[in-house]
Amino acid sequence: MSTTLPKITPSHLQLQEAIAYPDAGINSQVLFKDALSQCKLMCLAANTDLSEHTAPRNATVQVVEGRGVFTLMGEDIDLEPGVFIVMPAGAPHGVKATSNLAFLLTFSE
Repeated sequence: MSTTLPKITPSHLQLQEAIAYPDAGINSQVLFKDALSQCKLMCLAANTDLSEHTAPRNATVQVVEGRGVFTLMGEDIDLEPGVFIVMPAGAPHGVKATSNLAFLLTFSE
């Protein structure tokens, strides 16, 4: 069986220029979306907590800047630039930003 991928338009951006921290809470910006995947730039203000939740799709997290703790299925993962996390659909997870924290969140089928 073969899959026909949707046609997309080439584009680019400088991630550092797209980062925008709110005074409190989360700023989320969709960078790319098609029928199979979605990539968001997540910017969390220092001391922001995302309580444990699940997602219906597989996902990856790639830290761009900042520090925090990502809890995945009960395991704490220290977040710092360069950390890459693979998260299966339905896995309980949460995030605590200890400083301003920016990461790419990519969902896929």
